[in-house]
Amino acid sequence: MLAAAWSWQIFELTLAVRDQATREEARPAEVIVILGAAEYKGKPSPVFRSRLDHAYELYERRLAPRLITTGGAGGELVHTEAEVGREYLAGRGIPIENIYIEREGASTAQSTAAAAEILKRMGWRTCILVSDGYHLYRAKRMMAANGLECVGSPRPAREISDAQAAWLYFRQAVGYSLYELGLRF
Repeated sequence: MLAAAWSWQIFELTLAVRDQATREEARPAEVIVILGAAEYKGKPSPVFRSRLDHAYELYERRLAPRLITTGGAGGELVHTEAEVGREYLAGRGIPIENIYIEREGASTAQSTAAAAEILKRMGWRTCILVSDGYHLYRAKRMMAANGLECVGSPRPAREISDAQAAWLYFRQAVGYSLYELGLRF
């Protein structure tokens, strides 16, 4: 009985993740938060670069006057995703004083908690969260759990098969379910 209820909950969460994944919610906010992805020797990975480029476009549309890049060192101890993101955006012409960094997070839970702390410390309450579409449902709820009002803005993504998309939605639903149970990763 419990397994059936949990299965149904995961199914409903998977549909919610899918619905969020393609929903563009960007509107004026105090800051754009870009969730990190891999970096390679000081350069953003293709996925991270796509997120940063999308955030740049939102900034250029004047939807927010500042940005926060997130992400720790991962496997490389020389650079952090956050610092690589800041340098990339500064290289595109955004004044460095408008780019804040969260360079400690090693997971979505850690990065969203640390970014939320920056927002609170600065007195900001609203943000546009940029990531991959399938990632936004979970990340938005993590930010909301920290008392913030965030909208999602998925980066343009390459085409994937329906089976790949279903797997990504399901994986995020399970991840969010575990987060709700108190497991932070």
